[in-house]
Amino acid sequence: MTLWRADDAARATGGRATGDWQADGVSIDSRSLQAGDLFVALKVARDGHDFVAQALANGAAAALVSRIPDGLDDNAPLLIVDDVQAALEDLGRAARARSDARVVAVTGSVGKTSTKEMLHVVLGAQGRTHSAEASYNNQWGVPLTLARMPADTEFAVIEIGMNHPGEIAPLSRMARPHVALITTVAAAHLEAFESIVGIAHEKAAIFDGLEPEGTCIFNADIDADALRAVTDAAQVTGGPVVRFGAREDCDYRLASVQLTADATVIKADLPSGPQIVKLSAPGRHFAANALGVLAVAEALGVDATLAARDLSNWQPPAGRGTREVIVLDPVDDHSITLIDDAFNANPTSIKAALEVLAAAMPEDSVGRVSKGRRIAILGDMLELGPDEIALHQALAQLPQIEALDTVHCVGPRMQSLWEALPEAKRGRAVASAEELAEQAHRVIDAGDVVLVKGSKGSRVSLVVDALRRIGRAAGQQMERR
Repeated sequence: MTLWRADDAARATGGRATGDWQADGVSIDSRSLQAGDLFVALKVARDGHDFVAQALANGAAAALVSRIPDGLDDNAPLLIVDDVQAALEDLGRAARARSDARVVAVTGSVGKTSTKEMLHVVLGAQGRTHSAEASYNNQWGVPLTLARMPADTEFAVIEIGMNHPGEIAPLSRMARPHVALITTVAAAHLEAFESIVGIAHEKAAIFDGLEPEGTCIFNADIDADALRAVTDAAQVTGGPVVRFGAREDCDYRLASVQLTADATVIKADLPSGPQIVKLSAPGRHFAANALGVLAVAEALGVDATLAARDLSNWQPPAGRGTREVIVLDPVDDHSITLIDDAFNANPTSIKAALEVLAAAMPEDSVGRVSKGRRIAILGDMLELGPDEIALHQALAQLPQIEALDTVHCVGPRMQSLWEALPEAKRGRAVASAEELAEQAHRVIDAGDVVLVKGSKGSRVSLVVDALRRIGRAAGQQMERR
């Protein structure tokens, strides 16, 4: 299906098109570009203009540029504009304007991407649904997601994030949602905000872009001052205000959550009646997200029972609590269970991840250590501001720590947690993820359940990769026998 024709894209951006091209998609990366895409030469890590020739050689339908790169043929298909970022935003607005889709915008300190994926599953069962395939939630990610939206989309889910004040409102105004959802407000990006109330005000700015009579939905199980800030911002819109959470006064109330080794069973009280939801992944935080999804579904006119049923088809995105079995010995079928939650971390999400680990069931009497263990490998939580050391130390007081056998700490901030842990819980304390990745084979044993969690910048995903390599090596040895 054609997404953008040359004349339509030129009209949307005020640019000049060379050639009569048509694009089936939009890409900002020449490496992952699909034939027929419009390549957008953004200046992010590097200047995209340096890759225009390669993108066209790889099959790009055209390139969105602010200058003609050296070496291009005179007849190269281009869309020439004054500013590439601004033009991408114009494409996003134009795509939004031409669509009759019902749009949901999602933000929150934790759970944005998981909730977006839940919504995609639920709404995708009801009609043609569009969302980003990754965490495209920033100043280029949101317009890119919108610019990729087909005109016949029926539901769209737009994830909106932030690192600093003032980022969410303009992105919400671009998306013009009919429903805006805040998954939660927690201590994240504190170095850019004076307090959690400041974070709440920024998250609540997602309501600024709501369409008339749009619905505000938010988690009420948050700090009281933050809740007041979000509630005030929601009420100003004049549209419906919906609260979800475990509080008695919530419109969508979480009555109970039962965690098993591989599932979450939720009992919820909705305005339309009680519902039971079974997620095929453990996590109390997933339960809260699912409740928010049910609220969004009903706000859009989707039957809650159908939404609850379809939620069982959802799986966590990669790096956000995915579980996998790493085979250590194919002959004896010895393995570990890996919980990969290495994409991001803050105190709230680490608490939730540790609760999942505490509920997991290791396997005894299969490894060198007779007792299967619950092992946490925790990397630094970043962007927490001046209280970062205290926030890391406070993790030692979480009740979930008691159920763990060993905690390995990665990074200078997590060193403070290691020092606060009971001596019996202390594993290795290393300065970098590279160091622990080299030792990965020494810190695990058959039967263990291993959680890897940390901020993306802590690079603990390297430990995940190392653990996976152990499994691949075991399989290769088996093949050579």
